[in-house]
Amino acid sequence: MSADKIHIFDTTLRDGEQVPGCKLNTSEKVGLALQLEALGVDIIEAGFPISSPGDFSSVEEISKIITNATVCGLTRAVEKDIEVAAAALRHAKKPRIHTGIGTSDLHIKAKFNATQEEILERAVKAVKYARRFTDDVEFFAEDAGRTDNDYLARVVEAVIAAGATVVNIPDTTGYCLPHDYGAKIAFLVNNVPNIDKAIISCHCHNDLGLATANSIAGVINGARQIECTINGLGERAGNTSLEEVVMIIRQHKELNLETGVDPQLLNPLSRLVSDTMRMPVQPNKAIVGSNAFSHSSGIHQDGFLKSAQTYEIIAPEEVGADSSKIILTARSGRSALAYRFQKLGFRFDRNDVDSLYEQFVTIADRKKEVEDSDLSAMAIQHQSSAAAV
Repeated sequence: MSADKIHIFDTTLRDGEQVPGCKLNTSEKVGLALQLEALGVDIIEAGFPISSPGDFSSVEEISKIITNATVCGLTRAVEKDIEVAAAALRHAKKPRIHTGIGTSDLHIKAKFNATQEEILERAVKAVKYARRFTDDVEFFAEDAGRTDNDYLARVVEAVIAAGATVVNIPDTTGYCLPHDYGAKIAFLVNNVPNIDKAIISCHCHNDLGLATANSIAGVINGARQIECTINGLGERAGNTSLEEVVMIIRQHKELNLETGVDPQLLNPLSRLVSDTMRMPVQPNKAIVGSNAFSHSSGIHQDGFLKSAQTYEIIAPEEVGADSSKIILTARSGRSALAYRFQKLGFRFDRNDVDSLYEQFVTIADRKKEVEDSDLSAMAIQHQSSAAAV
């Protein structure tokens, strides 16, 4: 049985850019959009056109140059927003308008001072208006994670009937637990009569560190689009990390899912986004962190040197990373020490390594990491001492 396609909706240029200090100019956005298309994402959310002249220009210029991916512009459920987005997208080969409104009781009462029926009416009206400009309209039910499932199902059914081709079920505050979010998607699959007329999309935030887990729970239960960002950038604690969901789907063949993303471009693009947006990647970040393929514990190093798969489920080359690293610290063992000496061109037998190891741990206790220069000095001194005997 062929695998189901999961559409990768990248919002690095919109939600990711909302990180303080990560503002991009049009030239930077265009450059990153071209790399996202090369990566193989299906949809590029290029910006929020009505928010500023600069964002309008960015969406417009990206629309002109992208040939394979869908280019998407965000709007509120407001006619003027939709008109401006349509204008910015007029050059796009595959345009999508992404409109929506909050559906949780908290948003309905505190944010809009409205009723459920009024919000439902506004949602339908926005989708119908967006359909005047494009056949591809995505509707987002903001704060769906905290929206009553029965009401959410009513909204989803109504917007699909109005012409929505994608329904976005955001966990806007990152509140949901994976089983709850998965159950919410399953509820929609089983209780919305026209759900087969649209793609269900996951848009999860990382406030509790569950964005990736929730997105995967969503696709397991029937969603077929994941909204995500490079390096997990995004509002507050960030969004679902593109590289994480792509590699989870790639590793877990039993899910019978696939994406069109080229994994070998993940690390290079991660570095480009980090440099362009001036936002460092934490060293222990999955897939793209500098320590993702580094080993410093002696037990791990010994196993890795015997068979890399003992401690690496992904080969670094598979995701475009540098080769695996053996980092020498006070926790490292003799196997790693002998390996690093060999890499430096020194050949020592077991007795030599035992002797050198005592000197090594003394140095390692003083330093966070023992460098090649330390090892070379140790080796040369050891060879000189042995020659003098």
